[in-house]
Amino acid sequence: MNSVQIRSAEKALNVGTWLIVCGAMLYSVLTVTPLMRAHTPEGWKWTAPILPIVVDAAVVIVVRLDAVLARLGGDGGRWPVVLRWMTGVMTLALNTADSLLKKDLVGAAVHAVAPLLLIVTAETGLAYRRAINAAQAVASERERAERRQREDEARQRAEQAETASRERAEDADRRERERREHEATLAREQRDHEARLAREQADRETAREQAERDRTEAAERAERVAREHGERIREQQRTERERREHAAAEQAEKERREHAERDEREQRQATERTAREHAALLAAGPAAEKQSEAVARQTVAAAFAAGLPVRRAAELCGWSTGWVTGHYQELRHTTPVTAAV
Repeated sequence: MNSVQIRSAEKALNVGTWLIVCGAMLYSVLTVTPLMRAHTPEGWKWTAPILPIVVDAAVVIVVRLDAVLARLGGDGGRWPVVLRWMTGVMTLALNTADSLLKKDLVGAAVHAVAPLLLIVTAETGLAYRRAINAAQAVASERERAERRQREDEARQRAEQAETASRERAEDADRRERERREHEATLAREQRDHEARLAREQADRETAREQAERDRTEAAERAERVAREHGERIREQQRTERERREHAAAEQAEKERREHAERDEREQRQATERTAREHAALLAAGPAAEKQSEAVARQTVAAAFAAGLPVRRAAELCGWSTGWVTGHYQELRHTTPVTAAV
C-alpha cells in the first residue's frame, strides 16, 4: 500500500471509532440515567446524568490519548490499560445493572452490546493504529531507501555527465587554442601589411594636412584681424550709445525732480492758503447772521479740520446743528479726521 491508501485507512478507522464511541456514549447516558435516578435520594435526582457522563468522558480521553500515542509510536505503560479496561467494565456494569437486578438476562445481553463493542473497538483500534504506524514506518523506510538509491544514481549520472562535459570542454579548448594561434599568426601578418600601408598613407596624409593647416592658419589670421576690427567698431558704437542713454537718463531725472519740486511747492502754497482761509473763518467768531451755504460749507470744513465739535461749528456758521452734523458725516467719508460732538 502507498501512503495515500494508508492515510485513507487511518481516516476510516478514526471515523468508525468515533461513531461507535459517540453512539455508545449516547446509549449509555440514556440507559444509565434511569438507573441512577432510581437509586438517588429525593432532591438529588437531577444529578442522575452526571455519573454516565463522567464515565463516558473517561472513555473519550482513553480513546483520544490512545490514538495520539499510537500515532507517535509511544507507550503509556500499564495505567492507560488499567483506565481503558476500568472504564469499559464500568460502562458494561452500569448498562447491565438494571437488567441484572431485575433478573432480565435478555435485557442484560442487549444492554451489554454497546459497552462490549466499545471495549473491543478501543482495543482493536489501538492494535490497528499500531499496525498502521508500523506499516507507515516500513513504507517510509522503503521510500527513503528508494530516494537514496535514486539520489545515488542521479549523482553517478551527474558525475559521468560532468566527466564527459569536462573532456568535451578540454577538447574544445584545445581546438579553440589551436584556432586562435592560427588566427593570431594570420592577424599578425595582416597587421604588418596594414601597418606598412598605413605608414605610407599617414605620410601622404601628413603632407596634405600640413598644407591644409597652413591654408587654414592664414585664413584664420585674416578672419581674426577682420573680427577684431569689427569688435572695435562695435565697442565704439556701444560706448557712444551708452553715453547718449546716460545723458538722456540724467536729463529725464532732472526734469522729474523739477516737476516734483514744482508740484510740492504748489501743494504747499495751496495748503497754506487753505489754512489761512480756515483760520480767518474760525477767527471771525460766532456768526451774527446765517452765512450763505457756500461760506457755511467752508466754515464747517474748517471747523471739522480743526477738530471742533458740531455745536461750535453751528455757532460759527449760523446754521442748525442738524445741517452741520450731516455735513460732518459727508466729510468723515472723505477724510480720516473725526470731530467731537
